[in-house]
Amino acid sequence: MKKLLITFAILSTCILGVFASSGDTAEPFQHCLTQCVEAACTDPHKHASTQSLVLRLTRWSCEDECKYRCMHRVTDVAYMGLKNDIFHANVEQYYGKWPFWRFLGMQEPASVLFSLLNMLAHMEGERHLMRRIPRNHPMRSYYSLYAVLGINTWAWSALFHTRDKSFTEKLDYFSASLSIIYSLYLVVVRIFRLYRPPKLYLQQPIIPTSSLIPPRHILLTLWGVLCALLYLAHTLYLSILPRFDYSYNITANVTIGVIHNLLWFAYSLSFVPLKRFDYQPKTYVPTYAWKPAAIAILITLASLLEVFDFPPWRRVIDAHSLWHLSTVPLVWFWYQFLAEDALDPGWTSGRLPSGKPLRD
Repeated sequence: MKKLLITFAILSTCILGVFASSGDTAEPFQHCLTQCVEAACTDPHKHASTQSLVLRLTRWSCEDECKYRCMHRVTDVAYMGLKNDIFHANVEQYYGKWPFWRFLGMQEPASVLFSLLNMLAHMEGERHLMRRIPRNHPMRSYYSLYAVLGINTWAWSALFHTRDKSFTEKLDYFSASLSIIYSLYLVVVRIFRLYRPPKLYLQQPIIPTSSLIPPRHILLTLWGVLCALLYLAHTLYLSILPRFDYSYNITANVTIGVIHNLLWFAYSLSFVPLKRFDYQPKTYVPTYAWKPAAIAILITLASLLEVFDFPPWRRVIDAHSLWHLSTVPLVWFWYQFLAEDALDPGWTSGRLPSGKPLRD
């Protein structure tokens, strides 16, 4: 869940940046850029020979260097005007991003650091789950893949914030979409109990069947195929367009996210007649059931940082990077909930005297 909402804010921020950027079109920046390129970029080999190793590794071209220098020159003038109250000036965005001081070739070092912290939180969460959840638990493999996709998503997020290139942008967006769609797949499997109960459990649940409803394993297969086709269609559509459709991308991801969150809210709300476990009646609501809704609310509140965006403090920390930082503890809380849910006694029948599991 948390990874899901994290991605929404990342995408919305990038979109706002793409359409609201004004610094790179301003005359002072364009004048500086033209002069810099004409003076320094006539001989690419000479430029490469003067670059540090880390800038070569992070693919800073001569034109990139000129954009970086001119961006900060214009920003310096804006800050001087604000400080001395000589004239009204605004700190502008350039190519969809605020002016950040780079570090070791990274365009947004704070966002890179906090993305890596989120990635580490997923890694630790996965270790926590694998240590606590029994090997024969029906949700173990689903949660393991969930963590792997979360790790993958935040790794590409860190790379994208290191260098904003066309291919890093697509990998960031596509990995985020994969996590979002898989999160929806996962919550449907969990809430509607489409998982396959393992043979090692003491008793297999007797699921009431209807001629109108296919067996559980058929529904699981159909749902998996549908989600796979959804992701394939999403990525193919965005890949074949001559220009990346940011509006569609954010709309698609937010729509899936809303459905995902509503399902977890249904899990949390005691008055929803939802059978949460095979071996418990619909009236059974675990004491920790409030946690999915609480985490969703906390992440939504943290997302206000994206709404009230501001120029980076000392050109290092901006609202987007703080939002990344705020999600790190929520990732860990989410994995703790998954572990609690997986260890609930409602997953196993025990040895019921009647030899029959509870029915719906």
